[in-house]
Amino acid sequence: MPRLEIGLRNVSLRRGGRWVLRDLSLGLACAHRYALIGDNGAGKTQLLKLLATDLWPTPTARGARTYEVGGLAVDIGEARRRLAYVGAERQDKYARYGWNLSVRELVITGLHGTDLPLRAATPAESARAQRTLGACGLARLAARPFASLSYGQKRLALLARALAGAPDWLLLDEFYNGLDLHYRRRLDRILDAARRRGQSWIAAAHRAADVPRGTDRLLHLHAGKPIVATAWSAARAGALARAAGEAGAPALLRRARAAPDAADAARSREPKILVRMRGVDLYVDYRRVLRDVNWDLRAGEHWAVIGANGCGKSSFLKLLYGDLSAALGGSVERDGAAAGGGIPRWKSGIGYVSPELQTDYDADVSLADLVASGRYASIGLSDPPTRQDRSAARRWLGYFGLSNAAKRRPRELSYGQLRRALIARALVGNPRILLLDEPLTGLDPGQRAASKRRLEGLMAAKLTLVIAVHHLEDLPQGITHVLRLHKQRAEASIANSAN
Repeated sequence: MPRLEIGLRNVSLRRGGRWVLRDLSLGLACAHRYALIGDNGAGKTQLLKLLATDLWPTPTARGARTYEVGGLAVDIGEARRRLAYVGAERQDKYARYGWNLSVRELVITGLHGTDLPLRAATPAESARAQRTLGACGLARLAARPFASLSYGQKRLALLARALAGAPDWLLLDEFYNGLDLHYRRRLDRILDAARRRGQSWIAAAHRAADVPRGTDRLLHLHAGKPIVATAWSAARAGALARAAGEAGAPALLRRARAAPDAADAARSREPKILVRMRGVDLYVDYRRVLRDVNWDLRAGEHWAVIGANGCGKSSFLKLLYGDLSAALGGSVERDGAAAGGGIPRWKSGIGYVSPELQTDYDADVSLADLVASGRYASIGLSDPPTRQDRSAARRWLGYFGLSNAAKRRPRELSYGQLRRALIARALVGNPRILLLDEPLTGLDPGQRAASKRRLEGLMAAKLTLVIAVHHLEDLPQGITHVLRLHKQRAEASIANSAN
């Protein structure tokens, strides 16, 4: 069966007053599967959206976008039916607008090409959706609301939605981000089956490990300039990993040893306790996430929180921050916060960054005001920024290499650029504790390496760090302790001091 061929000739795209793509010429053959790499802000997401027909090229004298099947041109409607875009922005969209479809309804919208169900599914469509759910290992979750799924389950459900329409092309935008090894292997198996059916993909990635198995071509995008197409190889993968300083999992986790009981330590020599948990059970949406947690956080410690998707890492950080409360019977003592209250005062000394914050941050403000709002723990500023606000924002924007983007809006930034801006926002109020949930997700290799060095500098300056990660290579040097979450339990270890 002939499949869709895609062509771009001198195509440009202008957004937010700047050229995102400029004079791109590219031919994509359905016989190949492509990795798309490039720095943050290079235009990868915009290119995928343009190919998916979600965006139109900016009209120029020479620019043209073409779609052909069997050598014959097809219209945009037919091309759209043969393309499926999946990315973090789509996943965020459901959370932002409160679209809580069942998994079955979500997959059926993939057949209809709509965000929401606009008509009842036919028996044939229902059967096809059920087959797709089964092929993706989601049949038992068909009736579950999308918002109730774990992060990995949501990603599988969105892939099922994309596959339901049997597209010729899957346009995958940082699709493996935030997934543990179990879910990565599940995605690999599903994409293996798609490849055997003759389907192709373009997968934007910043990590070699995030390039799907079976990829055979590499597209390199630099600052919206023309793409260079080469073969994808193990050598290319190694170069991508070396650019981020990812030589492998840090030895501090491989050689972790059990932490001694606090009662055995000399109390007079111990740093100040900032958080103490005793007998803590944590429930989210009436489901127990953690059980009987006993844990102390002391000033100057730096903790890595690790575990599989759905183990409770994000919920644990929310509990630390004060957005979630322990179940009755457990206790959480926070330094400077009165028992049973004082959370606003506590939060004023905490910097917090999470994927959910990035999802929710849709304010139409400049990047400078976004960062300055961290001084008030607000989304945007209710009053004009003071001189001190502007000065602090400039300093932290410069620290994270974002000075040139100070006047741009959040939705004009790449995913990785916005993540760096939110870390700057968390630091602008001079917190004593920094809580980071997957902070390096979406950053290109160079920025991941640079951000790890920045975090190491902050740790050396006596900021206490708690960082939840899937990729152990994302951990900065200097981690002192490890908290592993598994089967609702929390196991603490002391990290190898050699790292």
